[in-house]
Amino acid sequence: MTSPSARSPTPPGSTVSRGSRRWRHERGQGAGLPGRLLVNSRTAEQAAALAADLDDMRTALRLPVHPLTCQPADLMDCDAVVIAVRATFTNTRATDVRMGGAAANAPHIALLGAVLRGYTGTVLVVTNPVDLMARLFADSSGCGRVYGIGSNLDTARYRTALAALLGVPARAVRGHVIGEHGDGMVVCASATTVNHEPIAVPVQQLRDELASRAGRISAGIGRTRSGPAGAVVSTLRLSLGLADGVTELSAAYRGGWLGIPLRFTAGRPLPCLPSLDADETVRFDAADTKLRTAYIALRPSPTPTHR
Repeated sequence: MTSPSARSPTPPGSTVSRGSRRWRHERGQGAGLPGRLLVNSRTAEQAAALAADLDDMRTALRLPVHPLTCQPADLMDCDAVVIAVRATFTNTRATDVRMGGAAANAPHIALLGAVLRGYTGTVLVVTNPVDLMARLFADSSGCGRVYGIGSNLDTARYRTALAALLGVPARAVRGHVIGEHGDGMVVCASATTVNHEPIAVPVQQLRDELASRAGRISAGIGRTRSGPAGAVVSTLRLSLGLADGVTELSAAYRGGWLGIPLRFTAGRPLPCLPSLDADETVRFDAADTKLRTAYIALRPSPTPTHR
């Protein structure tokens, strides 16, 4: 079974502002790493630079991974593809910030879906607004194993923030953030436990922290990097059957597409939503309606031509 590399979908120092960046994982030996890691980017020069940077890391860490550049068609026989497209656009939104990239990013996601139509592996979409982009890629490609990276990162941030507030290790906190990866996130406070005990969660305080955290990181270093990378790697381990466990991903659910907890067993996912109180149920339904409506408005976006 192929396993993931711990490489960020938005590497430090990268200047990609449009096009795509994808990683291919092939069968390899040793330490749960693939034998080859294929990179495709907006330009051949950029792809070569990313591969060279990865090659330096490979040598320094004595890893078996061989990073190589590739063409999009080379991705069809891989086990997993990570998509982190970002078109060139100026985001002036103060609220629903992630939605600001929908119109600009959608044509590129649709094009990738068309190029990879019939792909049978696992696809992780990082591009925001991730709930819409993951659904768009799934519809464009026909791929049945498409997951958006977002709610698992929100959940990690939630556990980190609550642990800091209570002065406990993050591993002591169990809880979920579901719904939209954005303003429509749903903090599952009623099902949250600390050291396996229910707790009164300061929900609004934590919502405010989750809403502002990504913006603070981006303001300081230009873009979130390590958090999304960790979310990608942990999801690859589950989705490729290297480990069993639960993570929150944007996925198809009851005719819509939004963040839900999925329990992976031998790489096979099953939804496992926690019990929700009345307020959480209203918020979850509102997020579902919001994302369905936004997707209907987005779907007719034109597809860019090949360059």
